[in-house]
Amino acid sequence: MAGLACFGNGLYIYAKAGLAQVLLHSAWARTQDSGMPAKPWPWADMHPVARLIAPAQDADVLVLSGASGRTLAFGPGVVSGSASPGGPGNSVITAHRDTHFRFLQRVSAGDPLVVEGRDGARRHFHVRRTYVTDFRALNIPRETSQPTLTLVTCYPFDAINPGGPLRYVVIAEAL
Repeated sequence: MAGLACFGNGLYIYAKAGLAQVLLHSAWARTQDSGMPAKPWPWADMHPVARLIAPAQDADVLVLSGASGRTLAFGPGVVSGSASPGGPGNSVITAHRDTHFRFLQRVSAGDPLVVEGRDGARRHFHVRRTYVTDFRALNIPRETSQPTLTLVTCYPFDAINPGGPLRYVVIAEAL
């Protein structure tokens, strides 16, 4: 019975993440139609701000406003104080390693990334480097000379216990 409960809880987490992406894509379509942020559900305290596509990894996720634990349960979030995805400066985006950023384990230097804004315009990036670091040594610049994406998730990807000190970082620069 306990094993079944654990299995059910694990399945629930993946199902919630998947359903959230369906609702978020609907909100993203409304945002692009109106030009105004649309919440995915009435009580949501976040909204989609960009679409992140990793063509080589067949990944397509919506990036949400804010990076609180509640937001990250539904998708990647932009860290407060960082640049808007695709805009000038460094946009720091974080997500869970076992759901929305699982594809990062297959990202390599040179891979393309695409950010779609609410106006439908797409900005193309290439991965400059990936690295692993302790979160206490994580030093991410807010300002960069060109539009930059910094994607951050926990590491290792297959860890049994969540919340370890290591972070996997992907740095991508605009073309």
